[in-house]
Amino acid sequence: MRRRKIFLMMIVAIFILASCGTSSGGSDDGTSDDSGTDDNPTEISFYFPVAVGGPVANIVEGLAEEFEEENPGIKVNAKFGGDYAETMTQVMASAQSGNPPELAVLFSIDLFTLIENDLIEELTPLFDDDMLDDFYDGFMANSQIGDDVWSLPFQRSTIVLYYNKDAFEEAGLNPEQPPEDWDELVEYGKKLTIDDGNTQWGLEIPSTGYQYWMLQALALQTEDNIMSDDGKETYFDAPYTKEAMQFYADLGQKENVMPKGIIEWATVPSDFLSGNTAMMYHTTGNLTEVKDKADFDFGVSYLPANNQYGSPTGGGNLYLFKDIGDAERDAALKFMEFLTEPERVAQWSIDTGYVATRDSAYETDLLKEYVDDFPEALVAREQLEYADSEMATYQNGEIQEMFNDTLQAILEGKISVDEGLDKAQENAEKILEPFQD
Repeated sequence: MRRRKIFLMMIVAIFILASCGTSSGGSDDGTSDDSGTDDNPTEISFYFPVAVGGPVANIVEGLAEEFEEENPGIKVNAKFGGDYAETMTQVMASAQSGNPPELAVLFSIDLFTLIENDLIEELTPLFDDDMLDDFYDGFMANSQIGDDVWSLPFQRSTIVLYYNKDAFEEAGLNPEQPPEDWDELVEYGKKLTIDDGNTQWGLEIPSTGYQYWMLQALALQTEDNIMSDDGKETYFDAPYTKEAMQFYADLGQKENVMPKGIIEWATVPSDFLSGNTAMMYHTTGNLTEVKDKADFDFGVSYLPANNQYGSPTGGGNLYLFKDIGDAERDAALKFMEFLTEPERVAQWSIDTGYVATRDSAYETDLLKEYVDDFPEALVAREQLEYADSEMATYQNGEIQEMFNDTLQAILEGKISVDEGLDKAQENAEKILEPFQD
C-alpha cells in the first residue's frame, strides 16, 4: 500500500512539473544561459527535508539568504519536502520528469538508489582531497563507494541515550552515571518506571519509521552490522541480530521498562520532555531542541553496550544532480562549498544538535566555546569511534519497508523473533538477487 501511494505521488508530481514547463536550469542543449547577474541571477533548486525537529526551515532559509548576499548573481530556491521519504519522492519525480533539482539533502542511505537511477554526479574530481579527507570517516562510509565520493555529509547523527537527571535522583540513581550496559539499562529502567508506566516509563525506544535503525544499534552492540558495505547482502537472520531483536522486544514484553508494542518516533522526544519517560534512544539531531525545551537537568551518553559500544550513523547528505546547466552546476558547487565550510558546519551543529561533519569544525572558536559550556554536544561525535553505516542496500526502500513491518510485528508479539527474522532474510535475498555478481 505504501509503495502504491509513493508511486501515485510521483505520477502526480511528474504531471504537475510537466505542466509547469522546464526548470530554471540550462538550455535544452545542456549548456548554461549567460546569466548570473543581479538582474538575471542563476537560479538553483535546493530540496531539503524539514521533518527533523526544530526550526530547521528557518535556518536553511537564513543560510540561503547569507549565500545570496555573498553571491548576488545566484538565487537559491529552497524547497521543503516534509520528511526524508517525502523529499526523496519529490526529487525522484522531478528528476524523472526531466527537471532535476540542482541540489538536495537526502538520506545518506539513498546513495545506491540514486546511483542505480543514474541521477547524481560523482564528486571526487570536483573537490580537493584535503577537503574530502576532513570529513569524518564514519560519515564518509555512507557517502562513497570504494574511493568514489558521491555525496557530502551534511546533517549527520548517531543515536544517543538521553536521560533525565532529576528522575535519576528521585529513583536513587547517580545522575552522573548513566547505564553503561544492557543489564544496567534494564536495572535502571525498572527503578525509573513508576506506576507500571502510567506515571513514568523508564525507557522509550521508538519503533516507527526508523525501527531498523534502532535494531542496528543493538546488533552493533552485540557483534556486527546487519548488511554488507556493498549493499548486496543483509544479515537479518544472523545470531547476533536475533539476540539484539530479542532484547528490543523483551524491554516491553518481558522487562516492562517501556511500553509494549509500537512507540511513535515523533512522540518519544515529547514524552521525554514532558516527563513521561526518564530515558530515550533518539537522534542527536534533537539535541538542541531538548536543550532549549527541557525544564529539568538532563544528560546525554553513549548507547549502553552489550558486548561492545555501537551505533549506526544517520542523517542526510548533499547530492549534486546530473543533467543541469553549466551555470547552475557551478552555482550548486559554490553553494555546497559554502554549506560545508568549517565555521558554517560548526554553527549548523550548534543550531540543530547534529554532529559537525568536519574535523576542522571542532577547531573553530565557535564550536570550542560551545562544547566547553555544553559538553553533551560532544557525545555523538565521540561515539563515532564505535559507529558503523546506517542500513543501505540496493532496493533500499523496498527492503526497509519490509524489514520495518517485520520488526513491528515482532514488537507487537504477532510473530517470534526467529520466525520474523528468518522470513525477512529470505525476502531480502529475493529482492537483492538481481544485484549479485
